[in-house]
Amino acid sequence: MPENDAPMWPSDDKDSSSAEPKGPKGEGEATVWLPMTGTANGKTEELSVPKVTPESGSWFQPVVEVEEEPDVPETPTPKWSAFEPATPVEPEAPKTVFVQPVQPRQTDKPDWDQFDRRDQEASRPEPRPEPPLQERPVHESPVHESPRRPEPSRVEPPSPAPVPSATMHARPVRIEPAEERFDSEATVGIQKPEPPSQEPPAAEAESAPAPKPKRKRKALLITTLVVVLLLAGMGGAAAMPKVSNRLGLPWAPNAPKGEIPKPAGVTRVLHGPDINGAGPTKEGLAAALAGPSGAPDLGTLTGTVVDAASGEVLWDKNSGTPLTPASTTKILVVAAALLSMDHGTQFSTKIVQGAEPGTVVLVAGGDPSLTALPLGTDSPLYPGAAHVDDLVAQVKKAVGGKISKVQLDISLFKGPTAAKGWDPEDTAAGNTYMAPVLPVMADGGRTDPKNDHAPRVANPAAALTQKIAGKLEAQAGGTTTAPKDAKVLGEVKSQPLTEFANSLMQLSDNLMADVLARQIALAKGAEPSFTGGAAATMDVLKQAGFDLTGVQINDGSGLSDQNKIPAKVLSEILAVAAAPDGKDPRTPKLRPLLAGLPVAGGSGTLEKRYGDPASAAGRGWVRGKTGTLSGVNTLAGVVLDTDGRMLVFALMSSGSDQNKGRAALDVVAATLHKCGCR
Repeated sequence: MPENDAPMWPSDDKDSSSAEPKGPKGEGEATVWLPMTGTANGKTEELSVPKVTPESGSWFQPVVEVEEEPDVPETPTPKWSAFEPATPVEPEAPKTVFVQPVQPRQTDKPDWDQFDRRDQEASRPEPRPEPPLQERPVHESPVHESPRRPEPSRVEPPSPAPVPSATMHARPVRIEPAEERFDSEATVGIQKPEPPSQEPPAAEAESAPAPKPKRKRKALLITTLVVVLLLAGMGGAAAMPKVSNRLGLPWAPNAPKGEIPKPAGVTRVLHGPDINGAGPTKEGLAAALAGPSGAPDLGTLTGTVVDAASGEVLWDKNSGTPLTPASTTKILVVAAALLSMDHGTQFSTKIVQGAEPGTVVLVAGGDPSLTALPLGTDSPLYPGAAHVDDLVAQVKKAVGGKISKVQLDISLFKGPTAAKGWDPEDTAAGNTYMAPVLPVMADGGRTDPKNDHAPRVANPAAALTQKIAGKLEAQAGGTTTAPKDAKVLGEVKSQPLTEFANSLMQLSDNLMADVLARQIALAKGAEPSFTGGAAATMDVLKQAGFDLTGVQINDGSGLSDQNKIPAKVLSEILAVAAAPDGKDPRTPKLRPLLAGLPVAGGSGTLEKRYGDPASAAGRGWVRGKTGTLSGVNTLAGVVLDTDGRMLVFALMSSGSDQNKGRAALDVVAATLHKCGCR
């Protein structure tokens, strides 16, 4: 604390800190006399107190002797008075009034005194009326302004409480360099007159520090706040487990708790079914299947279970009896196609130059999976299928001119479009599971290319011709036979045979199965018809060494109720496909057959099955081809038992209800998975 904080009183009542004013007013005097009028001893007196600056040698106001002056004639009451007493003043008692110094007004600094005056007026009690005070002239003296410390912010000084004075002497005042004034005792509130406006001397203007703009301080505060918020946000984000794990921070939950182990070589090996351990026994399997296979909901049941590793028949129930197979007929067709055709075979669809100028011909190549979806959108039903838009784009590029007519050549397939034993509704317009067997169409003839159960159109080949003609801004010109060796304007191909067969098995697609049977006939040089396809299928299987005793088929889809297949034929084909590598030369050709089998509770026609508690154990373990007709339920496929042994099964139910018969078959297959059956 500065030593000046303690009052230092002069030895007498005279002012020793300054001299009498010299020179006229307003010419840079060293001391400015502050006039003040008041009433004492019944007379009006004027008090003058010099302003004290640091050069005067003291920070405190000296005692000023108040001398009596002659009466002054009364003048009109001014708008302001030198002071307003807060309490009644006795006329006889002498009065000492403290007068605050008057600072020169600076034009570049706000007038903060207005707030002081407002606060004083608000806190001051209502004064009692007094005789009007006379206005005295102001004697000015040169002012020496003390150095000021920069103020970081404006601090409002507290309003002094009005207290009546008890003496005729002015009270000492401590004045801080920051222009804050502290009274030794409370003083009487005085309203200061507004000093005359004058420009400060040049030297003072240069030495006085320029006030800091508020905008800069505000911008600094905002910037600081933003930085603090950003740092807080980054700290909070870094504390989150996901962020700390991703950045590898030391406090991350996944951070290593110890030293990082040295890299070690790892060899990944996919292990197939167990082929070396002991398989189920016939007795154990018979005991496990006794209950499920005898369920009344199965009607007449035939079936067989074979150990895929050894080929041994473990369970048999009239497996040699031919029954209606329904869609399990597709197992024979796909097996014959895999055995007789290259697995990369693709079926082509072309547009060639027609016999007449401006005419083109759509030549069917036996691909019902061609999709009308836009380029870049894969078919959800037939993954990898060719696009109609691709074919049209090729034609436009090849022709380069106007095309007036698009004709259709469907001469590839022969015979009727419906097979023996089909229901008349199977090919009717609006059917959801079959369309006329024609060598070209879009999306299997469906009205919605993304919905397997969408209605089929009555003539899907003609509908595709009309669609292509519209894209080429031409007219559909009916059927014809393309000229021999005609110029090919565009060509697209189906997915490879293995993928084609996979889609067929997953969806149990009837149309694709009958088309594939005709492709087998074409590959074998037979007529591509229902009869030719069925005959070619059986010929291929017989040539491959399969015993087809009791087999009779009229189509490739299994829609015909005239088809008959023993359960043991189905299990024998599947057993070869599931045999260990190197055991049977037919296995590599037939292995893709297993990939197309739907997964219980997961895909294809088994996606919504195996949800009942009795069959839930088979979810994800059973893979099988389903078959359903009126009164017929079949299931043939593979399953792993609890020991990891692969078992091949074929189950055929006749005279059973559709829903109950399916559920009962699922229980039998799930039982195979649940037991080791020893």
